[in-house]
Amino acid sequence: MRFKVIIAMVEQERQDEVISSAKDAGATGVTILNARGEGIREQKTFFGLQMDMQREVLLFIVEDFHANSILDAIYKAGNFEKGRGMAFSWAVDRVIGTESQMDALEKAAQKKYI
Repeated sequence: MRFKVIIAMVEQERQDEVISSAKDAGATGVTILNARGEGIREQKTFFGLQMDMQREVLLFIVEDFHANSILDAIYKAGNFEKGRGMAFSWAVDRVIGTESQMDALEKAAQKKYI
């Protein structure tokens, strides 16, 4: 099997919707990291205190043939067309520790290729 990692930076309040949409599109699990970021626009302040927008970094290890549909689902659920997040994928050379997901991945691959 060939895998990709999808890394998505999403607004905290959209996290559940993005994860649900990604799973509906074929993702079998996710790792969630809390983060904050800064973009091209100046950060908002309130009485001199910086108002940080909390972000979630979502890491999905997915079978290669699901990657594009999962990215499309993340884009829509994360409201990325309004600049509310970013996602990208990388090819992965080797994955270990996915034994618990192999049955689901193999069934999905059979449906796709056979």
